Amino acid sequence: MALKDFLSRNKSAILERWFEKALESYPADTTGFLKQRRRQFANPVGYTTEKALESIFDWLLQDKGFDEVTPHIDDIVRIRAIQDLAPSQALVFLFHLKSLIRERVAGELQAFSAELRDLDSRIDALSLISFDIYMKCREKVYELKANEVKNRTYRLLQMANLVCEVDEG
Repeated sequence: MALKDFLSRNKSAILERWFEKALESYPADTTGFLKQRRRQFANPVGYTTEKALESIFDWLLQDKGFDEVTPHIDDIVRIRAIQDLAPSQALVFLFHLKSLIRERVAGELQAFSAELRDLDSRIDALSLISFDIYMKCREKVYELKANEVKNRTYRLLQMANLVCEVDEG
């Protein structure tokens, strides 16, 4: 039996554990809420996380290019990038998948060793893509914050009559 077939048969159990592990980076009260309500409008973070993890897992079982999975990585990383999480906390969910798969195939590690190496490489590549997405999102957040400070400062200077308009003509 191929590793992909084994993982397909164990998909729901792996996804449930992966979802739980992904939520561990949140505070306990938030984790409880995110686990309970996974409806799109009642809990968009839980819903998006669950759907993105499932799409990423499905992608791992197929031989498609990285451009197919990037939007799903973006969905989950974009949420985590605006939260008060360290980069390691925000992206650790991908590394958890490796250990969860190994737990599931514990008795057959030897039989799947070559396929596991390939899967690990794909997960590592996803991690690098995730880090790029995370950094772009963080840069945008800091850019927005800097612009807001500039705008506030300018408005304060205007209110204090410390800014004058210059005609360019």
